[in-house]
Amino acid sequence: MRKFLMYLLATLLSVFTFAEAPYHIGVITGTVSQSEDGLRGAEETIRLYGAADKGGEIVHVTYPDNFMQEMETTISQMVSLADDPKMKAIVIAEAIPGTVEAFRRIREKRPDILLLSNSPHEDPEMIGAVSDLVVNPDSIARGYLIVKAAKEMGADKFMHISFPRHMSYELLSKRRNVMREAAKDLGLEFIEMTAPDPVSDVGVAGAQQYILEQVPSWINKYGKNVAFFATNDAHTEPLLKRVTELGGYFVEADLPSPTMGYPGALGIQFTEDEKGNWPKILQKVEKTVVDKNASGRMGTWAYSYNFAVTVSLVDLAKNVLDGKAQADNFDALKEVLAKNTPGAEWNGSNYVDVKGIEKDNFYLLYQDTYVLGKGYLKMTELEVPEKYFSVK
Repeated sequence: MRKFLMYLLATLLSVFTFAEAPYHIGVITGTVSQSEDGLRGAEETIRLYGAADKGGEIVHVTYPDNFMQEMETTISQMVSLADDPKMKAIVIAEAIPGTVEAFRRIREKRPDILLLSNSPHEDPEMIGAVSDLVVNPDSIARGYLIVKAAKEMGADKFMHISFPRHMSYELLSKRRNVMREAAKDLGLEFIEMTAPDPVSDVGVAGAQQYILEQVPSWINKYGKNVAFFATNDAHTEPLLKRVTELGGYFVEADLPSPTMGYPGALGIQFTEDEKGNWPKILQKVEKTVVDKNASGRMGTWAYSYNFAVTVSLVDLAKNVLDGKAQADNFDALKEVLAKNTPGAEWNGSNYVDVKGIEKDNFYLLYQDTYVLGKGYLKMTELEVPEKYFSVK
């Protein structure tokens, strides 16, 4: 009888707490295999603000790894968040294909819900039209800065690895073109390479195996002074593994993070007190890289972009819902980024579309590059030549 009464009391308390939650915020991420940092960012928001089913504010859902083939399922998962009457904001950690349609349906169903997008895979005009705020790594500035960093690290060649689906995205193809132009201006040979798409029939495993098998021949052909850049997260781990073993340079990932590829590539495991502690994570990754004689050849951002932005967009959503900020205010965005990445330097600007129109609700962001075994390169202090912003 006592156990029953204790259970009943716990249930009543849970219901009471749930009723007291002022609102719910949906957080949509990929899984561990496709986008671990975004998922860990969602977990951090649950730690900070509680899960909605336990009386907190956060509802976390993941989309399928094979989202291109399961797009209707993906869209339905996103739209289902609007069925919650307390849902007041939705943050998508990586706005994969289908996000535009999902947000359109949510807008029709629940125009009161705040919609925040990160790293869109769809047309910038379309995602901007259905979102209150869109953020993305600064593809244009980074197109120049990554090549510039590669040269400073010692590279004389630069290899861009991607596939047709990614090159159909305006921002990714434009960054590739900026990289090509920057390589030419800075005196580096530019090499464009195609690799299998992880969401194609070969899957993540097949795409990663391809990179493992090809990097030795690429280094044999182009030498050890080639810097590699891949547009897809799944390609990063095998690329880092081979660069560590065989030579070459790796400035930073498409979505940079000390946990993007490094743990799997180098056999790094983190203790419970290290998880989510980015200074400790960086220190451990750096020590491993140095111990493997790859010091000065591999870089990252000190804080995970996807982790930091996922948490920061939830913080921004809370500030907007609490009447403390506007969703499209850059100062408000920088404030939450600074809160979640102490000591890191950020820079960025409004996105300017192909017609030269600046978008008020679309911001491009980048953090300073940290070279493992060497330190910060101070890339956020450099002025990117204006010519690169007009590259088509």
